[in-house]
Amino acid sequence: MSKVLVLHGPNLNLLGTRQPEIYGHETLEDVNNGLYEKAAINGWDIECRQSNHEGELIDAIQAARLDGTTAIIINPAAYTHTSVAILDALNAFDGRVIEVHLSNVHRREAFRHHSYVSLRADGVIAGLGTQGYHAALDAVIRAAEPD
Repeated sequence: MSKVLVLHGPNLNLLGTRQPEIYGHETLEDVNNGLYEKAAINGWDIECRQSNHEGELIDAIQAARLDGTTAIIINPAAYTHTSVAILDALNAFDGRVIEVHLSNVHRREAFRHHSYVSLRADGVIAGLGTQGYHAALDAVIRAAEPD
């Protein structure tokens, strides 16, 4: 069974209540439950984790190198624009990496236009709201299918 790790960065625990005009009304629990269901239907193992702490996200990425994880879907949130440490951890991971952003970061403040994570990501999904996570999981599953 293939395994995917979904990492949600800082403040995503507030999904559904924090700036719903930007991030929507769906909660993080709703997002994760939908991903667990989609993964199970497709025969995948999935782990979803959220942290407001950079080191915990890095620890999870490093653990994924050794536990059979095939892919990482990551919404690094504000760490997108600041964390060389998360980039370095992702560079040490051999599987696929898909970067997800709920909003279209390119239509927002200029500082949000740069992503360190994009330097490693195999794909970037932005502006689709919580459906971006589902699109990322679909991409991971399809990439693993034999030709």
